[in-house]
Amino acid sequence: MENPTDNMSFLEHLEELRWHLIRATLAIVLMGCVAFFFKDFIFDVLLFGPKRKDFLTYRLFCSLAESIGGTTDFCSQDLPFRVQSRTVAGQFSAHLWTSVLAGFIVAFPYVLYEFWRFIKPGLLRTERRTARGFIFFASLLFFIGVLFGYYIVTPLSINFLGTYSVSTEIFNDFDLSSYIGLVRASVLASGLIFELPILIYFLAQVGLVSPSFLRKNRKIALVLVLSLSAIITPPDIASQIIVSIPILILYEVSIFIARYIERKQQKR
Repeated sequence: MENPTDNMSFLEHLEELRWHLIRATLAIVLMGCVAFFFKDFIFDVLLFGPKRKDFLTYRLFCSLAESIGGTTDFCSQDLPFRVQSRTVAGQFSAHLWTSVLAGFIVAFPYVLYEFWRFIKPGLLRTERRTARGFIFFASLLFFIGVLFGYYIVTPLSINFLGTYSVSTEIFNDFDLSSYIGLVRASVLASGLIFELPILIYFLAQVGLVSPSFLRKNRKIALVLVLSLSAIITPPDIASQIIVSIPILILYEVSIFIARYIERKQQKR
């Protein structure tokens, strides 16, 4: 059966893409508007949660350290820094863009759905069949990455940078945009990193990567993962290892996925 998109011109494809982007953007804006009215929960509970020492991650790490008879800064009473807004529109701007970010995270499955609707007509029937569950698994990995960034990367970064001091004469007064930027970068970076298996799946489908290539470059990947962990976490070994472990697991899962794709293609 002839695909109706086969006879579409380049401009018609662009028009089709434009409407997919418009619908995805409207979904993000709609969810952002909903998030705009829940500012107390988003700011007081979510964003400033890792600033308080009763945060879940701090309590777990403190209990873990006490169970093995060690000491840790996670058991301290308070984080010695304040968050301030030094511009006239600072709080409103933070409220607006944080709502947009929340809208993107909530609407992420629908954004993927619009992306899938655009590329689906160009796939073969066998490719469509093998890509079943794309939206579910990609969304699941993204949300797991977001949770990992929020509960692991963010508190580790805030705890280290918030307690770091070069002199007792200096008090940490962090700007609101800087604090939110740290949380945003940690959450989004982790969410996107956890999409690695999905990326490898499609790259293996088109033959750009193979399991032998991934195994051969495992050492290079290890160095890249450690470098990436050093960027999105505070510069201490423990934090880098905690962040590196799930990323390395995702890399090994990607090798398994690439080997699975290669075997299916060989059978065909």
